[in-house]
Amino acid sequence: MSPRTEQLTAAVRRFTRAERWVHRATAALMGVCVATAACLYVPQLAELVGRRALVVTLHEWSGLLLPVPFLAGLVSRAFRADLGRLNRFAPHDKVWLRAALYRRPGHRPAGKFNAGQKLWAAWLAGAVLVMLGTGLLMWFTHLAPLTVRTGSTFVHDWLALALGIVLAGHIGMAVADPEARRGLRTGFVDRNWAAREHGEWLDRDATDT
Repeated sequence: MSPRTEQLTAAVRRFTRAERWVHRATAALMGVCVATAACLYVPQLAELVGRRALVVTLHEWSGLLLPVPFLAGLVSRAFRADLGRLNRFAPHDKVWLRAALYRRPGHRPAGKFNAGQKLWAAWLAGAVLVMLGTGLLMWFTHLAPLTVRTGSTFVHDWLALALGIVLAGHIGMAVADPEARRGLRTGFVDRNWAAREHGEWLDRDATDT
């Protein structure tokens, strides 16, 4: 068996090109949103960057475009299938959550996405919708009275801070798992890693992808 054949045998496809594109485009837009928000709200960064009007424009348009990769990804059957997986909680997800919450050692069963990733996806989707709605009310001031705009600003600012903290945790976990990053970079992961971290998916679904 050639080294190339051995490499393919030891790997399993986790994400298609369309799925990886959706993730990269969303990450890029989210990165611009977070970076520009920091420049708008942290005085030291605002002084360092300057050009506030340009920063505001970048922030507004990157936020407005944030749902576009998701909507474009709906064309992909694989992406729609993964959305279905993210929206379903199986019995093994409860086991995973209990083990994570109580820091129990040993195996934590998971499908293609573990319970933590499912919760993260749901929270992020909700946060993006709220940020988009409150941002539009702040951008187009004629859409609502002053009291509503004031409340929108409060929600937008504090949710942005929470989003930045949670994103930092998400990035930190990705840095600690190079095989997961490889899956998003190349589409393939090591079969042993998949069996260890996502055994339910490898047993049921991965052979069909």
